Amino acid sequence: MTAGSSRKARAAARRERLRNDPHYKWIALSNTTLGVLMVTINSSILLIALPNIFGGIKLNPLLPANVSYLLWLILGFLVVTAVLVVSLGRVGDMYGRVKMYNLGFAIFTVFSILLSVSWMHGSAGAIYLIIMRVLQGVGGAFLFANSSAIITDAFPKDQRGLALGINSVAAIAGSFIGLVLGGVLGPIDWHLVFVVSVPFGLFGTIWAYLKLQDTGIRQKASIDWWGNITFAVGLVALLVGITYGIQPYGGHNMGWTNPTVLAEMLGGIAVLVVFAVIETKVDNPMFRLPLFRIRAFTAGNVASLLSSLGRGGLMFILIIWLQGIWLPLHGYDFASTPLWAGIYMLPLTIGFLAAAPISGLLSDRYGARPFATGGMLISAASFVLFLLLPVNFSYVWFALILLLIGAGMGLFASPNRAGIMNSLPPDQRGVGAGMSATFQNAATVLSIGIFFSLLILGLSATLPSHLYQGLVSQGVPTAAAHQVAALPPVGTLFAALLGYNPIQSLLGPHVLGALPAGHAATLTSRGYFPHLIAGPFQHGLQYAFVFAIIACLIAAVASYLRGGKYHYVDGAELGSDGTRPSAPPQPEVTGTSSATAEVTSLVQKEPNVVSVPVVVAREPER
Repeated sequence: MTAGSSRKARAAARRERLRNDPHYKWIALSNTTLGVLMVTINSSILLIALPNIFGGIKLNPLLPANVSYLLWLILGFLVVTAVLVVSLGRVGDMYGRVKMYNLGFAIFTVFSILLSVSWMHGSAGAIYLIIMRVLQGVGGAFLFANSSAIITDAFPKDQRGLALGINSVAAIAGSFIGLVLGGVLGPIDWHLVFVVSVPFGLFGTIWAYLKLQDTGIRQKASIDWWGNITFAVGLVALLVGITYGIQPYGGHNMGWTNPTVLAEMLGGIAVLVVFAVIETKVDNPMFRLPLFRIRAFTAGNVASLLSSLGRGGLMFILIIWLQGIWLPLHGYDFASTPLWAGIYMLPLTIGFLAAAPISGLLSDRYGARPFATGGMLISAASFVLFLLLPVNFSYVWFALILLLIGAGMGLFASPNRAGIMNSLPPDQRGVGAGMSATFQNAATVLSIGIFFSLLILGLSATLPSHLYQGLVSQGVPTAAAHQVAALPPVGTLFAALLGYNPIQSLLGPHVLGALPAGHAATLTSRGYFPHLIAGPFQHGLQYAFVFAIIACLIAAVASYLRGGKYHYVDGAELGSDGTRPSAPPQPEVTGTSSATAEVTSLVQKEPNVVSVPVVVAREPER
């Protein structure tokens, strides 16, 4: 026996031992769930803590020169994870998913420590935080790219929906735990926003290195450098263009007519087209285009992309709605609104926590289609209800709608993710999970740009006249009132997002100081700005919610078109000697004798790699 065959035999024996170990799968699930929870907490904790962070580094984020710092602190983490997850998933397939996952845990923890010891102020402090956040996002990309594949490797096919559902619960719960933590820790000391991840990161990193083992199949291949480079350049350019498109340009409220933004977006799309051509020519492509021949994989990813488009900007819209209008109208100081916005959005988390594990468990038996499709229909119905809700709503109805949309998201997320992962061959799970995460993360960034743009479009129609008339009625000089009314609405939105008093920020102390005390007190009172902006804001909300309804309905159609219960036949995963079979096994058919089977063969011709058949079975429709 050669040294190479001996290593393969030992690896096969280890995989078999771990698969038969009833405890290992739960170790893998708990560690990857901790990793996902930590990353998602960090992705949202900044939203609420931004006022404290900018106050700590002594920088006003609402000044035109500083808006870029604000945007990149919010979106930089998302952009880098969207760009890297496919490449790092592919690297995990080649060199070991656990090895790459462990490295990601370590990277994330190191940069959490570096973020927590920031000492700089002003622009230098903002740039330092942005760079550290981007590098922290690299660690997050390692975790995201390989966690789903590790879970899929560790669990049998009839338990993957439950396992991925639990992991999804951690992801969405982390997003809202981050909001509350940011509101609690930020006012104490903004450094604590980053310190909170450090002990969990250290524990998770050590635990992962000690306990996690690779149970998947490694596929030796060369790295697709040209594919990686063109994909990164194209996607970064596109997402940067979207990010800067939100900002005002010249005399316009937004930057979509900015030549630089247009060049970035069109250039990014052109480079991505080149990337797609490259992937059809190289021997070992990074982006496995043939995977789209699998209907369950394609439909699941299209549904995921549209779902992220429909709800990716939802959190920002709801935070602005609560912080800028509803909470001040109900007696909350602007400075305290960030914390309470996170608390009042908890029904969304509760709905998701209730629905995701149950739908994941049931999808193991009945398939992903009924639950994922139903989840998107419920989400669309929830956005319709939001359309009917007045801006100054009764919280009971707002909470019920949040609960409903959380349940819809939970019904969709776990089965859809399990359906995508079950459709993949074992040696493609890392790159497949990375491709899926890329669609989701890129769509989230795009959704934020679309939601903000639609909201600004609605505000710009009536906000200037409302602002001008309201300010003049309180004795503000016409020149100052005209100047404030002519400002792009994005400044008002960012002020509300940060928990600042928008009128106080827009007028400044000099104008307010020259007014009679009564008028100045009225202008800066809790209720004045919300009453002023309520009408224009509702106009903008209608545009955003109609877009979300359309996206969710199309996602429901895509989810329905996935077919019945698909999964890669386990008999094709490993032979008795731990190697992949060279000939397609017979398709597995589940259900009654009238069941039909759909078999899709994906043959990848690569040097020194055995052709891998992808067998996908479908249960009869129920």
